[in-house]
Amino acid sequence: MAILRHTVAPLRAVRCARKPLVSARSLSMTTRRQGGHGSESQFEPPTGWLWGVKPGEKPEPEGWEWPMYLFGAAFLVTGVALAFKPDTSVSTWALEEARRRLEAEGVLPDPSANEKKN
Repeated sequence: MAILRHTVAPLRAVRCARKPLVSARSLSMTTRRQGGHGSESQFEPPTGWLWGVKPGEKPEPEGWEWPMYLFGAAFLVTGVALAFKPDTSVSTWALEEARRRLEAEGVLPDPSANEKKN
């Protein structure tokens, strides 16, 4: 097998040296299509109507529409819920607790007493 490999390798190198690396034919435009699933086109021809639906006709619902509506509604509800959630951070609790203690000690005036005077 090694003898055959040593005799074929120089021939392959000569053949590769004679053939140009990139031929002019591969860079030119050809009429042959390189991919696809047959000769029929996967695109519909343009009709001139918006999304291909004539005025007055009801478009058929597609399979992705209802899940996207549900996703959008859930996204909106989540945004509203996060915008109006109560502030439960430790720093807010500590600030309120400090204010209550200072009002109890008399360092800060009671804000409800000011409201009662007005």
